[in-house]
Amino acid sequence: MKVADAPRVEVSVALAAYNGTRWLGAQVESVLSQLNPQDEIVAVDDGSTDGTAALLLGRNDPRIRLLRNEGNRGVRASFELALAACRGQFIFLCDHDDIWLPGKRDALVAQLRAGALLALCDASMIDADGRQIAPSFMASRGGFRGSVASTLLKSRYLGCAMAFRRELLTDVLPIPTGVPMHDMWIGALASLRGRVAYVDRPLMKYRRHGGNASPHRRAGLAQLLAWRWGLLRAVVARLVLSRHSDLDLSCENLAQPPPS
Repeated sequence: MKVADAPRVEVSVALAAYNGTRWLGAQVESVLSQLNPQDEIVAVDDGSTDGTAALLLGRNDPRIRLLRNEGNRGVRASFELALAACRGQFIFLCDHDDIWLPGKRDALVAQLRAGALLALCDASMIDADGRQIAPSFMASRGGFRGSVASTLLKSRYLGCAMAFRRELLTDVLPIPTGVPMHDMWIGALASLRGRVAYVDRPLMKYRRHGGNASPHRRAGLAQLLAWRWGLLRAVVARLVLSRHSDLDLSCENLAQPPPS
């Protein structure tokens, strides 16, 4: 998949939105308040019918770039499109219905600058009306564990709390159709490719309501096992493909005549 060239953009925020006008305005405001002038939000409207695109365009902020799916393609395809268009050195994932707390951008960027390939933070959990459900998402998952084995058992990779270095896009894209969710896929690859850093404090409010894209609570055991098997197969296949690509490039370099 072709990935956008990277000019002098430090942070890209990949935002997927579908019929999000109820919460999108507050979320975008919480993000823009932390972004620098050279940062960007790459927003994908996934076939909304409620004026989501108009809300984003109405911000009239040059840091917002709006892309649109033809019809409703789903969260995986929307994030794939957004990620391919991101130009930043550091890439954040963002849902339309959460809230960033002050300091999230800088705290995760600091971890990435210090050498982490992927960084994520904790999040408090709120309901549709903004009332707190739980003070810590990670505590509800038994604490953060980032290995592939832990992810297969119970994923702690909450996409809207994650950011990663641009070089991970080479492995991430395209996102296989067989993986259960994009965040598990990205987290699993990052844990095998480099260091994952966890900031142990809530830097956002993660909204839980009836319309969340995450399917895990509604899935039965058979479906959960099928998803895990699909994730494992996809990770192994991508790593094998990546190693072959690295080998091909090395062979090309060896075949080049030495400089005169």
